[in-house]
Amino acid sequence: MATRRVKTPLSVCLGCIAAVLLPSGAVQAQKDFPNRPVRLVNPFAPGGSVDLVARSVAAGITEIWGQQLIVDNRAGAGTTIGTEIVAKAEPDGYTMLCTSSAIAIMPSMYRNMRFDTLRDLTPIALAVTSSSILAVHPPFPPKTVKELITLAKAQPGQIAAASSGTGSTNHLILEMFKSMAQVDIMHVPYKGGGPAVIDLMSGQVKMYFNAASTILPLMKSGRVRGIATSGSTRLEQAPELPTVAESGLPGFEAATWYALYGPKNLPAPLAQRWNEAANRYLRNPQTQDHFRRHTMVALGGTSAEFAEYHRAETARWAKVMAGAGIKPQ
Repeated sequence: MATRRVKTPLSVCLGCIAAVLLPSGAVQAQKDFPNRPVRLVNPFAPGGSVDLVARSVAAGITEIWGQQLIVDNRAGAGTTIGTEIVAKAEPDGYTMLCTSSAIAIMPSMYRNMRFDTLRDLTPIALAVTSSSILAVHPPFPPKTVKELITLAKAQPGQIAAASSGTGSTNHLILEMFKSMAQVDIMHVPYKGGGPAVIDLMSGQVKMYFNAASTILPLMKSGRVRGIATSGSTRLEQAPELPTVAESGLPGFEAATWYALYGPKNLPAPLAQRWNEAANRYLRNPQTQDHFRRHTMVALGGTSAEFAEYHRAETARWAKVMAGAGIKPQ
């Protein structure tokens, strides 16, 4: 006959104390946050635009909190390595992610990811946005988007357009342009933006959507010619350039954005703490001037707004990739 274990008053009391102490310990840890260095993972190699944003944000929040944020570059596998580190991290606020709009492309680009970007990350804040410039080889005849579309329709498949790689943000901007303009333009993928720019300057390719920070110096030196910007408004640094939408393709809008995320199940108080610090930094006039010098716009906003934006961007780029016939790798 099995013996029945009877709980004594003492055991019941101890169980209740443990039940109370565990949550209160977690609450206290959140109140004390951060009390040690914080890791901000950048899933790209050092030196790029994400690195600029990550290190700027890390320095700004370090000053706000008085606790060091350390940028940890974990590049590789199309940014999935660094992103997975954060997706599977302890949700204590000490391992966070700074990445680009590539995160909205990943679900459609990679078939066997071991995490879900919508389910396994906590959106914190949309930090910075940056428009691209539609640049062409200087002798290339079209001077406007309308002229480019007219020429592309007259010469289907003959105009070569560069990208920094299949599935990259600038590739998908090109594909969206082709779809909305209903033109056949030959996509030439490169292994990175550097080789693509070199071939644009030499005339091996005729057009390229690329970051304004890269294209503007080349425009000023006459090595490429800008036709339009991809964002919703004109660039402050090049107000003479119209947007693609206002110069021949109404409704066109595409920008590269940079944002902060935490792991899944990040407690709401910690997510709020991060969001408040990010907004305090991003809305500082000195911060806005800093990013403006790099042809970027500092944003901010609520976590809920950003979560909705992330979902919408993920759906949008999935549709673009499907329309372009890009298969997941």
